[in-house]
Amino acid sequence: MSLNQLIENCKINDTKAQSDLYKLFSSKLFATCLKYSRNYAEAEDNLQDAFLTIFEKIEQYKNKGSFEGWLKRITINTVLQRYRNEKVFDLINENTIEEVELEIDEDSLSIDYLLKIIQELPDRYRLVFNMYVLDGYSHKEIANILEINIGTSKSNLARARQILKQTIEHYKTKNHSQSL
Repeated sequence: MSLNQLIENCKINDTKAQSDLYKLFSSKLFATCLKYSRNYAEAEDNLQDAFLTIFEKIEQYKNKGSFEGWLKRITINTVLQRYRNEKVFDLINENTIEEVELEIDEDSLSIDYLLKIIQELPDRYRLVFNMYVLDGYSHKEIANILEINIGTSKSNLARARQILKQTIEHYKTKNHSQSL
């Protein structure tokens, strides 16, 4: 069955088609949920919520643009919805933002470790970091989606980079001293 036929069958609430669509995209969308969630269990819950939203809104997909991109946007928005009503963002004066360069040595850090330390960031920093660095949103887009100002987005990104940099430096120092 083609993807277009699968989508059409999902639009008429065909449970077999919904199951097939879930099997086809769940691993990719779970990776997205994992980036934005605090932990594995929360990512699993977010994935289920995302698919419920996808099946509720699938009739809105008009076969224009990437279906996978549409799924990813729904998934990200579903995860972010958990945070929108929480007051997790600090309002910041844009003039106080200091850029932090974050260089990652891929040879000494595993992807699992990087994901772990990103997940451990406070919500406001993790969300902005993932949206800006990993998913390519602009600060203006982030501000609109998270209902914050652009300065807050920039500040939260800078703080996330600072925390990650300190965590990575501590990890490298600890591992270097253990190998001596």
